[in-house]
Amino acid sequence: MDPEDPSPLHRFVVAKRSIGSIFEQLLEFVKSGSAFVDEAVQNQDLGPVAVEEQNLEMQSCATKLATIREVLLRRHMKVAFFGRTSNGKSTVINAMLRDRVLPSGIGHTTNCFLSVEGTDGDEAYLTTEASGEHRSVSTVNQLAHALHMDPALDSGSLVRVFWPKSRCALLRDDLVLMDSPGTDVTLELDSWIDKFCLDADVFVLVGNAESTLMNTEKLFFHKVSERISKPNIFILHNRWDASVTEPDYIDQVRKQHLDRCVRFLSEELRVVRADQAAGRIFFISAKEVLSSRTQRAQGMPETGGALAEGFQDRLREFQQFERTFEWFRPGKLDPCLQEFISQSAVRTKFEQHTVRAWQITEAIKAVMDAINIASADRKICCLEEREEQRDRLDFVRGQMNRLSDSVKDRIRTLTDDVAAKVASALLDQIHSLPVLVEEFRADFNPTPETLELYKALVQHVEERLVGCLAHRCSVGVLRDIRDAQRHMIDSVRPLVSLSVQQQLSAPSSSFELTYDLTLAALCADFREDIDFRFSLGWTALVTRFLGTTSAKRALSGAERGLKEGASLRDEVVVSIATGLVSVTSRTSMAVLVIGGVVWRSVGWRVIALSVSLYGLLYLYERLTWTDASKERALKQQFMEYAAYRLRAVVPVTSSACSQQVYKELTSTFNRLTQRVDLSEAELEGSIRQLTCRIQKLENIQRKSKAFRNRATELETQLEAFSARYLQAAD
Repeated sequence: MDPEDPSPLHRFVVAKRSIGSIFEQLLEFVKSGSAFVDEAVQNQDLGPVAVEEQNLEMQSCATKLATIREVLLRRHMKVAFFGRTSNGKSTVINAMLRDRVLPSGIGHTTNCFLSVEGTDGDEAYLTTEASGEHRSVSTVNQLAHALHMDPALDSGSLVRVFWPKSRCALLRDDLVLMDSPGTDVTLELDSWIDKFCLDADVFVLVGNAESTLMNTEKLFFHKVSERISKPNIFILHNRWDASVTEPDYIDQVRKQHLDRCVRFLSEELRVVRADQAAGRIFFISAKEVLSSRTQRAQGMPETGGALAEGFQDRLREFQQFERTFEWFRPGKLDPCLQEFISQSAVRTKFEQHTVRAWQITEAIKAVMDAINIASADRKICCLEEREEQRDRLDFVRGQMNRLSDSVKDRIRTLTDDVAAKVASALLDQIHSLPVLVEEFRADFNPTPETLELYKALVQHVEERLVGCLAHRCSVGVLRDIRDAQRHMIDSVRPLVSLSVQQQLSAPSSSFELTYDLTLAALCADFREDIDFRFSLGWTALVTRFLGTTSAKRALSGAERGLKEGASLRDEVVVSIATGLVSVTSRTSMAVLVIGGVVWRSVGWRVIALSVSLYGLLYLYERLTWTDASKERALKQQFMEYAAYRLRAVVPVTSSACSQQVYKELTSTFNRLTQRVDLSEAELEGSIRQLTCRIQKLENIQRKSKAFRNRATELETQLEAFSARYLQAAD
């Protein structure tokens, strides 16, 4: 075989291998693209980059390509013969094979699909769908018997007959001839087409010259045309030898058949143009050709036997049909006589595959372009959103710094105000201690047990002091605290996310300002003195003149107890009084001397009167020193002592109250700061997510561009295939 001028069948096989390689690449490409689109669809956090319709379209393209690839994996050219029962389909195949391969004739009706293909071995055999076992069939009778004895075979079954290539030159170029049951024996035409026809390269309709095309035959090929775009169909009018009995009408009948078939191919099926349809219609007698060739194979004359008139014309027409399948070496046949069926098969079958491949690549390019555009748009949105998030993060941090300084100043001011208010109110309450002490009422009995119970006065005074302080300070302080907290919340609210804003509530009302005076502890060392003291006695006079503390020091002779910071006046007075007391206690001589001097100066009557008055006054005071007097003395002593001790704790109490306010406001601001920190963390996390999303979108863009470029490369290969095989076929 000359490689520069290959046979049509060989050209078909080479073209199929070439486009098969393209479809292998295309299928792998579409599978990768489908996985890419599916991943993009499943990645919901990227947004509407790819939609489910695109994923389904990619899967549909992959399915179509897989189906086409299965067809292209065949290395042979498949020719399917269809027609009504007993129209001679098997006889046509036998005549082409120049041997009685398939059962035909009276009593032999094909009841299933039979495919005949070549084998390199010397023995013929068959296989069925149910079993891959090689069953030997050396003769037609054995084949007919095998088909008849297999009860599992029906009209939808396939039997593959392998015939030695050495016995048939037609089968040497990977040609498969498929016989079929009659189209009028079943209603399962759709299943026939799906199972046996979708991968056929050429369809041959074997009709009966004694009748016109029937609706069952037309219906079948209409269904084929619906499934396969422009199927390659040829029509054989078999048994044309019967026309010799009507010599006067033979041309008229031939023209009638030809016109009907041309209209069927060009107008009804629209598979070829009207000027091309006539070249696909042949009038033959397969039985005559088979008989002639059998005789020639036996060494007998080819035209011997009972052959009808015009046999040579019918034989030449059959040979003209045959040339479409059998190779003729260059030089033996005029090139213009080499027919077009293999070229037509290349053009029709592969053109449709090429068109589908182009459509698939265009669809994939459209999908990838859409994904690329959607990714770019989404990327722009993510970039803008990330920039907004970064600006907001900077804004929140700046605002929080300024707000923190402002809040600290306000807290400092408020705590100072609270300390001043509490100190002022407490001093005022200390001034009103006499009233508070006087309010206390209880049964008084100057026994030690009763005096201990009477010290409930401390609790009463503390409760009244705390109540008055709360009345004067708490309401205003709490109002100021609520205002400060509300101001913090209102200032922080714009800085947090919506989810956090919903968690910001009104200021808590559970805070109460407490005044821990600890008056009981302050007055723990208080000692009452309710013993009788004459108002004109030495002790009373010294106490009234010097004060309680100085009098005690003077009367006890504790000069060394004087403080270095005492005034000069107090030191002199204490020294004089101490001297007088000391003189009195040492001797009574001084008294007698003084008494004598006074006696001589004023007379005894004045002295007696003075002593009498002094005694009466002493007696009066002693008689009026009752329990009520003792109670008043106790209250007065407690009031003076409590006032003294409370004045000492005014700074501590006011500072404690201000610290309570400081802690409350600081804790509120700290909680709000944590909310802001949470929002900042959310912003930072969102920025990281957006950055990751942008990177993924950029990756999707790169991949979509790569897939689109790959689709363009495959289109270039398809264009090269089209230029070499399809356009050359024209």
